[in-house]
Amino acid sequence: MEALAKQFIGKECIIYTITSNDGSVQGTIREVSGGGMLIEDARGQMQAVNLEYVTRIREYPRNKKGKKETVILD
Repeated sequence: MEALAKQFIGKECIIYTITSNDGSVQGTIREVSGGGMLIEDARGQMQAVNLEYVTRIREYPRNKKGKKETVILD
C-alpha cells in the first residue's frame, strides 16, 4: 500500500479506511513513509493515517473544467 500511496503525493484524494467514523479521510497527501501518511485537509490541518487501515485511495474527481465534483461517499 505504501508504494501505491506514494503515487498520490501532492494530489487531493479520498482515502478510505476501516477505522474513520464516516469511512474516509479527504485531503492532499503530503508525505508517505514508515507505514503511514500525512494528509492536509481543506482547513490546512494535518492528519496522520496508518497505512495498515487504508482500504482504498482515489484521486478527488474533477469535472472537465478542473473544478471539484460533488462526491457522495459510499
